[in-house]
Amino acid sequence: MTETLLKAVQFALDGQWDQSHQIVQEINTNHSNWIHAVLHKIEGDESNSRYWYAQTDHDFLDFDDPNQELKAIQSELT
Repeated sequence: MTETLLKAVQFALDGQWDQSHQIVQEINTNHSNWIHAVLHKIEGDESNSRYWYAQTDHDFLDFDDPNQELKAIQSELT
């Protein structure tokens, strides 16, 4: 599963948000929900993003830059 989540992070970093979203919506873990939250943050859907953050141990305001946040997720997964 870690490799799949790393792929989702890489898709997101590459601007391929739909591909990333397809992966994370099929998985229910802290990291997949966190990626899901960041994807909605990127697209500007704050309420949906906050919903997904509530499914994690992270907060919407923890990171200002979504790319830095994705890199933090990537670091945790490796």
